[in-house]
Amino acid sequence: MKLYDSKLAPNPRRVRMFMAEKGIECETAQVDIIQGENLSDDFLAINPRGVLPTLVLDDGTVLDESVAICRYLEEIQPQPALMGTDPVSKAHIEARQRHMEFDGLMGAAEAFRNSFPGFANRGLPGNAGAVDAVPELVERGKNTVQRFYERLDQALAQSEFVAGDAFTIADITALCTVDFAAGAARVPIPDDCENLKRWHAAVSARTSAAA
Repeated sequence: MKLYDSKLAPNPRRVRMFMAEKGIECETAQVDIIQGENLSDDFLAINPRGVLPTLVLDDGTVLDESVAICRYLEEIQPQPALMGTDPVSKAHIEARQRHMEFDGLMGAAEAFRNSFPGFANRGLPGNAGAVDAVPELVERGKNTVQRFYERLDQALAQSEFVAGDAFTIADITALCTVDFAAGAARVPIPDDCENLKRWHAAVSARTSAAA
């Protein structure tokens, strides 16, 4: 299989971390989102949606969307389990993973995509055509991230990891969200979020975080 990747974006990093935790390796190809390589004819012939990451299986099947790719990897290599082991844990981890996406990553992406000059006419991800950025959405995105930090800090006061006592895909999404928000979106972790800082230091020290 072959992973079309971008070192600059948070969603491909989620898959790289998931693969690293599983010990899965495959051929990779870097696609420069900033330069619009994901919108080139060559890449659109692989994935007409123009999104990353994209995983092409040995039989030619094309998978996109980070969690869908991770679900495939979880199914072919169940251990270590990163998406739950029974109906309740699977549902809880899925919910927490989606909280990280909807409550945090979407706000960080909104703040970045609507402020980065290179995306002035690429206000929506992938092959969406020319869509103007909306500068007024930057502040809303940053406020969303601030609220995300506060809620995550409160949750981490009750558990070691995002979805409980074990490291899961929810932690992967959360770490990629926090790092993207603090870096590209310029919304650092607030000083008073001590639980979040504790968790961030711990998961950042994992080998997979450097993937």
